[in-house]
Amino acid sequence: MTSEREDILWRESHQAGPEARAVDQSLRVDLLVVGAGFTGCSAALEGAQLGASVAVLEANTIGHGGSGRNVGLVNAGLWLPPDDIVKHLGETVGAHLVNVLSRAPDAVFQLIKDHAIDCEATRNGTLHLAHAPSGLDELKRRFQQGNRSGAPVVLLDAEETERRTGSTAFFGSLFDPRAGTIQPLAYVRGLARAAQSAGAQIFEHSAVQKIRRVDDIWVADVNGHQVRARYLLVATNAYASRLGPYSKPEFVPVYYSQFATAPLSEAQRETILPGGEGCWDTDMVMSSVRVDTEGRVIVGGVGNVTGGLGAVHRTWAARKLAQIYPELSGAAFEHSWSGAIAMTANHLPKVQSIGPDGLSVFGFSGRGIGPGTVFGKCAVQAMLSGDMTRVPVPITDTYREGFKVARTAYFELGAGVAHALNRFRGGRPRRV
Repeated sequence: MTSEREDILWRESHQAGPEARAVDQSLRVDLLVVGAGFTGCSAALEGAQLGASVAVLEANTIGHGGSGRNVGLVNAGLWLPPDDIVKHLGETVGAHLVNVLSRAPDAVFQLIKDHAIDCEATRNGTLHLAHAPSGLDELKRRFQQGNRSGAPVVLLDAEETERRTGSTAFFGSLFDPRAGTIQPLAYVRGLARAAQSAGAQIFEHSAVQKIRRVDDIWVADVNGHQVRARYLLVATNAYASRLGPYSKPEFVPVYYSQFATAPLSEAQRETILPGGEGCWDTDMVMSSVRVDTEGRVIVGGVGNVTGGLGAVHRTWAARKLAQIYPELSGAAFEHSWSGAIAMTANHLPKVQSIGPDGLSVFGFSGRGIGPGTVFGKCAVQAMLSGDMTRVPVPITDTYREGFKVARTAYFELGAGVAHALNRFRGGRPRRV
């Protein structure tokens, strides 16, 4: 099978990012950040605001990786419900992480406000959609856990879900008023611009060849020059490579693809997600649907549209769109793209010590916007203050993931099979 061409909507629907040159001379700073995504740019902004001199090294362009390919849902928490987080981390640490990330949307939207970031921010909540009766049972479990932890989530029946989505395909939903949607590439570019305004230096097309410790200082080789720093934060997440003597972050790369239509007509916009909530469903092979501020419908699902099964995923997306919104049957997709997710076995983010005054943050498992923003800020606060309790998860010296290549293939092939079998649903609404 042939792969599909990538055409990322977010790069075309927003103004260019801030100016950032390539490293062309050696320099020394207090804090070196590798990776200019949500985590890296949030860290750079926080470090600069705390008075540190900061340099960010990005191998490509700001937001080139997962941050600029994201769905754009600003959710609270993680994929795991609160009780599962506590089960993995223990009562004290788990409850603290739940509390910190319950406020992640507040942190994101406050940054957007404080720095006047133009990123199509819409805070009308998100809907977790029940794709089947079993999915509704799962949402009831999440509703009960969320309420116990203080989350203001609301369980909606099928009729209210239909009113909010404009679709009869779902059996109910879980509404989270804390959440919202953004244009993710515009957001990360805005964070970068704010970091620059605070004094941080951000360099594009500056791939790090090697990082090492020399006389208690971190030294990064880049473009034939050296960047020296006391503190180091590696924030490359799913786009990581081995850079130094420390262990490369270990995770399972899982690909997620999105497909965007042309803008809807005014009449269609009145009925299809009229409130602008971002949505994802409870299906085993998850999918998402949202509209942007121009009225484009964006359907997403697990799988790599630029890989060998790209045609399968594209055909599935067209069927999925018609199943949710029969009135859009046959609508063409003007944009399609994919991005990599750093998935961990327990779906929890990891913070790994990579040496004195050095941390690596990764493994957001599909929840990059809120947690990435928060973890970038917390990691820098911890390093600059020396108080590692500011990081909301335990810091590990090593982290291992088994069978990474096999599990990536499993996710991709599994998504391909599920998307191929989806045609037997016949495109009919599932709720009758």
